[in-house]
Amino acid sequence: MASEAAPAIPTAEQPKQKTAKELEKERKKAEKMAKFLEKEKKKQVAKPGKADKAEKAAKKEEPVAEYVELTPVGEKKILQDLDHPALKSYNPQIVESRWYEWWEKEGFFEPELTSDGKIKPEGVFTIPAPPPNITGALHIGHALTVSLQDALIRWERMRGKTVLYLPGFDHAGISTQSVVEKMLWKKHKITRHDIGREEFVNRVWDWKNEYYVRIKNQSKRLGASYDWTREAFTMDENLSAAVRKTFIQFFEEGIIYRDNRLVNWCVALNTTLSNLEVDNKEIKAKTLLPVPGYDQPVEFGVITSFAYRVEGSDEKLIVATTRPETMFGDTAVAVHPDDPRYKHLHGKFVVHPFVNRRLPIITDAEAVDMEFGTGAVKITPAHDANDYATGKRHSLEFINIFTDDGLLNANCGEWKGMKRFDARKAVVDKLTEAGLFIEKKDNEMSIPICSKSGDVIEPVMKPQWWVRQRAMADAVVEALKKGDMVLEPKGFDAEFFYWMENIQDWCISRQLWWGHRAPVYFVKIEGVEQDRIEDKWWIAGNDEEEARQKAAAKFPGQEFTLEWDEDVLDTWFSSGLWPFSTLGWPNTDSKDLANFYPMSMLETGWDIMFFWVARMAMMGIKLTGSVPFREIYLHSLIRDAQGRKMSKSLGNVVDPLDVTTGLSLPDLHAKLREGNLDEREIAKAEAGQKQSFPNGIPQCGTDAMRFALCAYTTGNRDINLDILRLEGYRKFCNKIYQATKFALMRLGEGYVPPSDIVVTGKESLVEKWILHKFSAAAKETNEALEKRDFLGATTAVYNFWLYELCDVYIENSKSLILEGTAEEQLSARNTLYTCLDGALKLIHPFMPFLTEELWQRIPRREGDKTVTITKAKYPTYLAELDDSKSAAVYDLVFSVVKSARSLLTQYGILKGGKIFVQVVKSEDKAAIEAQVSSISALIKSYDSLVVIMADEAFPEGTGVATVSKDITVGILLKGQVDADAEIKKAESRLSKVLSSQAALEKTMANKDYETKAKPEAKEANKTKLDTFQSEIESLKSMISDFERLRV
Repeated sequence: MASEAAPAIPTAEQPKQKTAKELEKERKKAEKMAKFLEKEKKKQVAKPGKADKAEKAAKKEEPVAEYVELTPVGEKKILQDLDHPALKSYNPQIVESRWYEWWEKEGFFEPELTSDGKIKPEGVFTIPAPPPNITGALHIGHALTVSLQDALIRWERMRGKTVLYLPGFDHAGISTQSVVEKMLWKKHKITRHDIGREEFVNRVWDWKNEYYVRIKNQSKRLGASYDWTREAFTMDENLSAAVRKTFIQFFEEGIIYRDNRLVNWCVALNTTLSNLEVDNKEIKAKTLLPVPGYDQPVEFGVITSFAYRVEGSDEKLIVATTRPETMFGDTAVAVHPDDPRYKHLHGKFVVHPFVNRRLPIITDAEAVDMEFGTGAVKITPAHDANDYATGKRHSLEFINIFTDDGLLNANCGEWKGMKRFDARKAVVDKLTEAGLFIEKKDNEMSIPICSKSGDVIEPVMKPQWWVRQRAMADAVVEALKKGDMVLEPKGFDAEFFYWMENIQDWCISRQLWWGHRAPVYFVKIEGVEQDRIEDKWWIAGNDEEEARQKAAAKFPGQEFTLEWDEDVLDTWFSSGLWPFSTLGWPNTDSKDLANFYPMSMLETGWDIMFFWVARMAMMGIKLTGSVPFREIYLHSLIRDAQGRKMSKSLGNVVDPLDVTTGLSLPDLHAKLREGNLDEREIAKAEAGQKQSFPNGIPQCGTDAMRFALCAYTTGNRDINLDILRLEGYRKFCNKIYQATKFALMRLGEGYVPPSDIVVTGKESLVEKWILHKFSAAAKETNEALEKRDFLGATTAVYNFWLYELCDVYIENSKSLILEGTAEEQLSARNTLYTCLDGALKLIHPFMPFLTEELWQRIPRREGDKTVTITKAKYPTYLAELDDSKSAAVYDLVFSVVKSARSLLTQYGILKGGKIFVQVVKSEDKAAIEAQVSSISALIKSYDSLVVIMADEAFPEGTGVATVSKDITVGILLKGQVDADAEIKKAESRLSKVLSSQAALEKTMANKDYETKAKPEAKEANKTKLDTFQSEIESLKSMISDFERLRV
């Protein structure tokens, strides 16, 4: 609804435009509040030992600081002081405010062309966004799509390419018509038939113009960097022209034809459906299911056996069916030609008990398995897919028994007018009276359900428009095999080829009013008997006048009238044209078509691989002569933490905006009542929500959600979404936020970074190490994104930020900047800036809001006029930063740090620790001793560190840990720990190491080991064995030392 349309990134609510004077007044007010809160905090600091439990309990919580957004919508964000109480920790609501509106207003998302309107030398990258339906809100699956696509789009934009991320919306024929019809009835108690087709379509347009804004704003809040100036809608005039052009061309080439075939009919919606719009509900046995239009649930999951009397005898032929009501459409009974039980009945007839009809007994080896059931099968060609084929083979009569409203028709005699599922029970009762009922048994089966209405689908015969797909499918297969298009991940190739090679013709008719009305007219000629199923009596044209001219040319001298076909086209027909109709086709002079077609990439969920991806590929090649995109990437489907498909009735559907802003469990329950679930379904859904979100959904923010969804993407078919993992990435966002605040403090207000990244050679070891790690992370991230390895890319940037920049260098930089010489301080600051600036850019494609907020706070290099991180240059591997030798030395030092930390933690030593490092090589001794200040920055709980050689013993009572075969770290434990407990731990560890050593020695002693094991495996095993031996000796020595401690 319009009232639900939120601002792009709201804080509390969308503020009205304020004057400069009002903004300045609010800024001063916010500063005063910050100072007041700081004073109040100081007053409340209790003196040590004075506050008792009662006083602590009575102490009031510190008031939450109010954040007032000072930036007018669309203007560059006014960055408030980081000392503001509201900015002390990461708050996604504050961080995400105002950036998107500024990005959009400044045109940062529009393709950047050369001065003469050409693609930039760096190249072009384009993605057409899959158009969401205008009927509802985006769900977490849409958030996954945006997260992956926008990560690639932002990355390529930062690489300097001309980038187009094209947004749009789908008219969603069935869904939209259904929801508007419900609205008309709920508000006005009228149907579409009461107001007529033209007025109804106008009402749908009004509805669309109001409701699609909600989805558009959701997309903005997800950070999708769409070029909104090129926003498309599948019923825009140009896209509608593309639909008409395609239909007319296909019709005149014989690709589109008319035929009377079986279709999926939804009684509730009164239209044909595609297979995509049909859900198959599996049931094991007798089950009562609710069906629209019925007061009582309907029985499914049973198979009913009954008998037909053989004409002219007392013999009966027993058949079975799960749909007894369809017996009115039976036109034969089939038996296997080799079945000895029925050879005497070949060519004879059975008699229908309720209508005046003789049914031939036919023989058919395809339709009948003589080992199954009685070996006799009733054939209902007009209402069953298998029987349809049998009917065609034997030229049987096709008898339709249903009206469009699901009532039995005149072909059912006195049963005419009865509802189909009422007839199900009545038929069984009548068969019982006639002595023809045999039995009913439980039967596992699949029930086709309309995904829109919940109605049970009825297979019926309908004259419809069909598309021949065989030749177009062959062209797609050839393009894939030639490499003109690439399908990723590779596991989908075989499935895609199988489907394309076994493709069936496509029914494109829909009995709706909302959508693209088929541009085809029936030419009704006076005095001529005509069959509407025959193509020759139809003319396709852009409008009636064009159709009239074509008809006059085709039927010269004859009097005729034109009747425009009432049906609209399947929504997927217009969606199949999306990659080129959105660029201006069929106008072949379109500049966008010349610049951006074929698109670089199509990224979407694998579940619509056939229904959308395949059709775009087929129609693109056929209509433009080129593949519509060079690359197809199919992402996973999101399930809940338990691996269940997300559905409203299970209560596990996740609204991405609930993830970004957070929502309590009671509020989640309340949202269920905004939909169309009945009370029973609501109760079930509430239970599901309690299981999936016992504490509600925590506020994670857009950046954490986007990063998590990319990290989840491994190429598998399904993602089991754990909301706690998303919350974990919110903590990672806070780590980045706090690290940047700290770095800004260390850089100082007057700091100006050099104009470029320059290595002087005078950098400290830890600086060389972090610069090497930064360059390596940039290389790894770029390579991963090139391969569409989203997990690899997020892992590389996550590890650099958390484990290298935050945990190591920023900690080290404190002493370098505070205690070093002027030259050392400047070098440390320059390195800190290089890594901070680079790390923010590295992670920007995944976290656009947080990175813009922080990057705008750090200084620019001299001469750098870049106004937004969205246009900043993406980091790449720099050979001048590659220093493997220095990195290896510092890795050794850091491994000592990690082992020492582990020992101090293991033994619970919080202060006064005495560390000893025993080394084999003198160069290792020198390296560690040279980095004592660095080690001091990383370990807080020790007093001294001594490096000894291997021929020197650890002091008595030292706990040790093996770093490698050449290095052992020890912590003096005497007087600090419980010796008996530590002996027990060491003996347990020794037992495990001895066991591992024995297992490895057994493997290496195998007779085939020397000949079959790879050289690298042998080397690795030798290293392991050496390490095991070193650890065994250390543990034995430790036990001995603790024994002495006990004395």
